[in-house]
Amino acid sequence: MSQGSPFERRRAGLLLHPTSLPGDYDNGDLGPHAYRFVDFMAACGFSVWQTLPLGPPHADLSPYSAQSVHAGNPRLIALEPLIEAGWLQPDGGPRAGEDGWAYRQRRLIEARRGFQARGGAQGGAYDDFQRQFGYWLDSYALYQAIRAAHQGQAWFDWPRELRDRQPIALAAAKRNLAETIAQHRFEQFLFHQQWAALKRYANERGILLFGDIPLFVGYDSADVWAQRDAFLLDREGRREVVAGVPPDYFSATGQLWGNPHYAWERMRANGFQWWKERVHTQLTQFDLLRIDHFRGLEAYWEIPALAETAVSGRWQQAPGDELFQALQAQFGGLPLVAEDLGIITPEVEQLRDKHGFPGMKVLHFAFGGGADNPYLPHNHIPNAVVYTGTHDNNTTVGWFAELDQQSQSHLFDYLGGGPAQMPDLLIRAAFASVARLAVIPMQDVLCLGGDDRMNRPGVADGNWRWRFRWDQVGARVADHYRHLLDLYGRV
Repeated sequence: MSQGSPFERRRAGLLLHPTSLPGDYDNGDLGPHAYRFVDFMAACGFSVWQTLPLGPPHADLSPYSAQSVHAGNPRLIALEPLIEAGWLQPDGGPRAGEDGWAYRQRRLIEARRGFQARGGAQGGAYDDFQRQFGYWLDSYALYQAIRAAHQGQAWFDWPRELRDRQPIALAAAKRNLAETIAQHRFEQFLFHQQWAALKRYANERGILLFGDIPLFVGYDSADVWAQRDAFLLDREGRREVVAGVPPDYFSATGQLWGNPHYAWERMRANGFQWWKERVHTQLTQFDLLRIDHFRGLEAYWEIPALAETAVSGRWQQAPGDELFQALQAQFGGLPLVAEDLGIITPEVEQLRDKHGFPGMKVLHFAFGGGADNPYLPHNHIPNAVVYTGTHDNNTTVGWFAELDQQSQSHLFDYLGGGPAQMPDLLIRAAFASVARLAVIPMQDVLCLGGDDRMNRPGVADGNWRWRFRWDQVGARVADHYRHLLDLYGRV
């Protein structure tokens, strides 16, 4: 890592997506509870807040297949700052039958009217925002407006002239949908302002923000619609091949994700401009970034688009080394972490290590095997991030309850202690690791069971909705964690 790297000293962090914060309506947002969470972290001694991707999700709410790799999720826009700015009048909350998102949408429309009437000096900031982020904002706002005008249809099902971005059709859409386009642009300005303010507040208290870059992009997204040449699509905009992973111990047919693959040769030809823009946006939002499915930048599993399973796929080389060289030439040192979980080849490890990226060590994967298991603490290295579990794992309490007897025996033989000390035993093991950064999901801090996990991979419904409550945070939690972090040299 570069000079000034977050990995120059031992740190500890919490994993919590902003949608999981307490508060009103359907999900947490960037309002008062986000600032209270930063204060809680600072009181505990944590110095890293890790989130999931922040993009606008589809109906399943998954942040890993968003409608844009650049835009922020408007569901996260807090209403309180808009009232304080005088752009929004206080009201009595949602109307009868109005859900939280519909209420928030209605209030954001009202806020834009208030901004137009009373924005004052902020008008210049809005103009600056539109200039700075025009490289993605224009196409994103147009995509969302056309999508809404077609009852939420995906772009590849739009009329041909809009699907294929014919200039006359796009000009007409910009005229006819001008109001909706302006609303989406305004909402992105609000998100950008609120996130930047929260980041400043966190940084001033010694807390770094740690983001997440999904390797692949949602097929129905502004990115694929606006830059079809960057992806392997046919003349109709249909996918030729799709992403996934091959059969393994966990799945006899592999996993079929369905994301379009990148047209790497075309990306290489223009100096990876698409990636430079993507990383630029993320570096304005975060101090540190994880690359999800890092191994796909060394080689990726390419599956025919019409295949029903991932079995018929094949490995294809990716130009990860060239990409990182181009990004480093553009940005200097890259504060990146490689998600290197699963079956990783020596070539993937070589790519990770050549560029100095820390990998991940997950303690849920450590027990039940031999002493050579790379996730056991004695096999950790300093340039790594250790987790009890991630957003895709069960909570530690839930994980332990499902462990077989051999793995439970191995865990207590290795760490000492007994069942009554879970999850604290595993949290202490993470903090004691030589890995420079240790990250704990908020569910583990609160000692919550399997019903409180964030995501169940392979299960389509009910994910990404978990939220905590402040009454779950005991009066002595901050003192306990400050003691632990001091004990293990991570304050």
